[in-house]
Amino acid sequence: MSQDFVRRLPDAGFVFERTTGIGDKFHVDFTLLLLLAGISAYGLLVLYSAVYPNEAAVMSQVIKIGVSILVMLVMAQIAPVFYLRIAPWLFLVGILLLIATHFFGSEVNGSKRWLRIPYVIGFQPSEIMKLALPMVLAWYFHDRHLPPQKRHVFWALVIIMVPTALIVPQPDLGTGLIVCASGIIVLLLAGIAWRFVFGALGLAVLSAPAVWFLLRDYQQTRILTLLDPERDPLGAGWNIIQSKTAIGSGGVSGKGLFEGTQSHLDFLPESQTDFIIAVLAEELGLFGVVVLLIMYILLMGRGIIMAIQAQDTFGRLLAGSITFTFFAYVFVNIGMVSGVLPVVGVPLPLVSYGGSSVLTLFMGFGVLMSIHTHRRIML
Repeated sequence: MSQDFVRRLPDAGFVFERTTGIGDKFHVDFTLLLLLAGISAYGLLVLYSAVYPNEAAVMSQVIKIGVSILVMLVMAQIAPVFYLRIAPWLFLVGILLLIATHFFGSEVNGSKRWLRIPYVIGFQPSEIMKLALPMVLAWYFHDRHLPPQKRHVFWALVIIMVPTALIVPQPDLGTGLIVCASGIIVLLLAGIAWRFVFGALGLAVLSAPAVWFLLRDYQQTRILTLLDPERDPLGAGWNIIQSKTAIGSGGVSGKGLFEGTQSHLDFLPESQTDFIIAVLAEELGLFGVVVLLIMYILLMGRGIIMAIQAQDTFGRLLAGSITFTFFAYVFVNIGMVSGVLPVVGVPLPLVSYGGSSVLTLFMGFGVLMSIHTHRRIML
């Protein structure tokens, strides 16, 4: 029996025997929901301390999370076959919106990332791609033998590079990297040969000098600052120096909620968004950070289990990508705040203040619940 046939066996109509419960009936995974609620509540506590006494910001975030949870529950009710069918169209719409952003987008702080409908809504089309790209790649590989053949890998890479090439020049390197990572994860889960992976890494290393000259000045500065924050301590290195100071000063148990000096005395910039983990480390210490990391690990573990239990290629690849992309969010944010990675503007998932990223994350988990709770039953 060939490896391809074994890996595609669930698609052939065979389904696994399992029991059903109230979660399957209402298409809600209560374990996942509980973990999401716990992380969100913990994040709101840290946010409240970071923005105190600005209670309006906390209430705004509560509303955004509440709306996002409702959207997640609605998306969980929709069968995965619907997402399979709309995947190419959603991707196409996302590409068109990214192109429209280039011509008609609103510029904020030097970046043209937003499309605004006057008196109605403003949104970032790049957020759509965080879900649309892995969805279209899962659709692309759904009816193909795995591991993928060379020509399929080539076209998958083309699909990945199109939205990435449209997002990075906005400029939005952080979102571009996350979107690209979500697509690469699908390729890895599809079983791409390791020689391709190592070959790509080698090519990236060899092309690094050329890529350096393609980076904008501020992007080059961020990389140089990562290597030596003290080269410009009052300028480009300020964020990293202050965040590392906040993390170190918290010690094991922290200074206590509302007692952080780096954030409350405005030494730490973006304390409620990209650098909120530094606030957590300063006020609740190593213990507080470990609690958050444990909840993250449990959430990702649950996502991996749900991906493994998916009954077709589309579900497995999409569920796996949603889970590991979430890990990429966490890794990149904590890495940049602690000085291990360059600052690229990636929020800490479910903790940082913001609406677009929260909504996108919950939409992804809604799709994950749909894949898990719509599994077929063998009678």
